[in-house]
Amino acid sequence: MDMGAAFQSLNWLAVLAATFSAFILGGIWYSPVMFAAQWMQAAGISEEMAKNSNPAKTFGGAFVFILITAINLGMFLGPQSDLATGIAAGAATGIGFVATSFGVIYLFEQRPKSHWFVNASYLVVMFIIMGAILGAWH
Repeated sequence: MDMGAAFQSLNWLAVLAATFSAFILGGIWYSPVMFAAQWMQAAGISEEMAKNSNPAKTFGGAFVFILITAINLGMFLGPQSDLATGIAAGAATGIGFVATSFGVIYLFEQRPKSHWFVNASYLVVMFIIMGAILGAWH
């Protein structure tokens, strides 16, 4: 694969849409409506710790990492992808690479299964949605 051509073929609106979709999903996923309590307990984060975090550093850093993820996934999919390919690649990436890699780390770090579940399932869904956006909108 010619990486330069893959980079040049990116639809930057789709990349930004995929990036923002991950933020929206994360906002819902880690909210009290879904998994905030389970995640905070498993991660050992108190309400006070969460309130004292640096939002610019946390959200700004997350934006950069997710943007890089969207660019990478878009380059991986290439300009000939479609919705089905994007969803399949997102699922394969989320399940086959990310969730399993987290699983290995969480086993050795002896983290709770609930911590792995909340984080890994978010990333699987995130990759599927990002893949769908990038695959369909090229």
